[in-house]
Amino acid sequence: MATNKNMKAKPYYHQQNTNAAASGGGGGGYSSESSNGGSNSPSPPPSPRRHASISHSRRRLRTKSFSFFRRDSFALTVSFIFRRNLRYLVLLCLLYVLGLIMCVGPFAGLVGHTPVPGSVYRSHEIFGKLWDQIQSDNSSAIDLSSVWKYKRLKVQKPCLNSTVGRYFGIEKESPGPSGFLIVEANGGLNQQRSAICNAVAVAGLLNAILVIPRFEFNSVWKDPRVIRIAPFANRLAMNVPPHIQLLRCMANYKALRFSDPISTLAEKLVKRMIEKSSGTGGKYVSIHLRFEEDMVAFSCCLYDGGKAEKLEMDMFREKWWKGKFKRKDRVILPGLNRINGKCPLTPLEVGMMLRGMGFDNNTSIYLASGKIYQAERHLASLLKMFPLVYTKESLATPDELAPFEGYSSRLAALDYTVCLFSEVFVTTHGGNFPHFLMGHRRFLFDGHSKTINPDKRKLVLLFQDMNISWVTFKDQMEIMLSENDRKGIMVPRVRKINRKTSIYTYPLPECRCLQQSHNTTLQLTQPAR
Repeated sequence: MATNKNMKAKPYYHQQNTNAAASGGGGGGYSSESSNGGSNSPSPPPSPRRHASISHSRRRLRTKSFSFFRRDSFALTVSFIFRRNLRYLVLLCLLYVLGLIMCVGPFAGLVGHTPVPGSVYRSHEIFGKLWDQIQSDNSSAIDLSSVWKYKRLKVQKPCLNSTVGRYFGIEKESPGPSGFLIVEANGGLNQQRSAICNAVAVAGLLNAILVIPRFEFNSVWKDPRVIRIAPFANRLAMNVPPHIQLLRCMANYKALRFSDPISTLAEKLVKRMIEKSSGTGGKYVSIHLRFEEDMVAFSCCLYDGGKAEKLEMDMFREKWWKGKFKRKDRVILPGLNRINGKCPLTPLEVGMMLRGMGFDNNTSIYLASGKIYQAERHLASLLKMFPLVYTKESLATPDELAPFEGYSSRLAALDYTVCLFSEVFVTTHGGNFPHFLMGHRRFLFDGHSKTINPDKRKLVLLFQDMNISWVTFKDQMEIMLSENDRKGIMVPRVRKINRKTSIYTYPLPECRCLQQSHNTTLQLTQPAR
C-alpha cells in the first residue's frame, strides 16, 4: 500500500515544482513575496522532499481517517438495517411455520390446499388401485438364495494369534485385579446387552473384576474397592483403542449367551421356520415390525383411521405420557413427521415394498413384533400379499410360551434369534433391536448385514402418488433393494480411535480378529434368573 501511495504522490510533487519555476522571479527557481507586500529579500527555496513528505503524510492521514469512517459507517448501517428489518425476519419465520402447519398439519384439509407430497397417508388407496396389477404380475420372483449380489472384494489380513492375548494377559501372567467394578444393567434386552459389553471393556481398562449383582437392582456397596455405575447403558464412548473395542466384541459375540430356557425354545423356532420355508430352500424373510399401539401414539403420525384413530391416540398419549404432548413449546405436525421418515411403516406398506422388490407370495415371513395396533385390520392386506406369515405365537405351543408371557425381554430374545438366522432381515423403524441385529449379522455373514433398511422419505412420496403404475413402483423398489445390498457390506473408515459409528452396528474392522480367533474365549457368568 505504501508503494501505491508514493506513486500517487509523485505527480503532485512534480506539479508543485513546475508551478514554482514558472511563477518565480528569481533565478534558480526562488520565489518572490513582493506581491504579498513582504520583503524584497529572497527567501530560501522549499525542500522538495520535505514538502512531498508533508503532503504524503496528510494524504495518508486523510485516507486512514476516511477508512475508519467508512468502516464505522458500514457497521452502523448494517446494525441499523438489521434492527429495522428484525421485525420482518421474525414475521417471515412465523409465516413459514404457519405455512407448514396449514400445508402438512391438521388444517390442510380445511383450507383446501394441495397437501405437500408425502405428507398424507394414502397407502391403502394405492394398494386398492394396484392390487389387480400386483396379482397379475407374471414376472419371475426373486430367488432368496441370490438376493445379495455384493460380496466382500477386499480380503482382510489375518490376525496374529498374539494380537488378542497380548492385551488381555492370556499369553503372560498378569497381576491380580485391582478391585471390583459393579454395574447395574437396566433397560430392555439390547440396552442390557450394551451395558454388559461396555462394562467388560471398562473392567479391562481398570484391570478390575466385573460384578453385575442383578439386572435393574439397586444396592449399596461399602467396600472401598467398589466402583459403582448406575445406570450404565451407554457411558463408554465408541472412539476407544482397538484392544478395548475387541473386548466389546468378545463380550457381545462370544461370551454373552441367552439362558438355556430361551436358547432352547429359540432354536426350536428357527428349525420350525426353516421347515415352513421348504419351498424356498429353507430360507425365509424376517421383519421387525414396529406398529404397536404405543409406537404409533408416540410417533404422532396419522393413518387411515380418521377422527376415531386421532381421538384414540390422543387418549393413549395422555394416559402414558401425561401432558408431554400438550406443552406450549411442542407443535405436533403429523405430515411433517411422515415426510421426514419418522412414521412407522404399516404392515401394508412393508408388504407392498417387498412385493415390489420381487418377493412373491410363496415367501415365508417371520414377523417379530409386539401386539400390532388394530391387528386384524392392518394385517389383512399383508396376508393377502404374503399368506405364509408366522410369529412366535404361531410357531410355539401355548405351553412352550407360558414361561415367557409377561416378560418382554424374554420374548424379544426369541424374536432376536429367529431374525438373526433369516436370509433377509427387514427393519422398519430403527431402535436398538435392529442396530444390534445388523451388527450381529455382519459378524456372522462375513461382513454383510443382509438387511433391508427402507428409505422411508422416498417411500412416502411413492405411496401418495395416485398416478403411479405397478411397473414404476417395482422399478423404484428394485433400486432400493440394490442400494441396501451395497450398503450391507459397507465398513466404516476407522483411523486410530476416531470411530463415530457404533461398533455394535458396524463390528468390522475391529472385530475381524475375533472372527479369525477361535481359541480365545472370555468367561462371563450370569446367575440364573
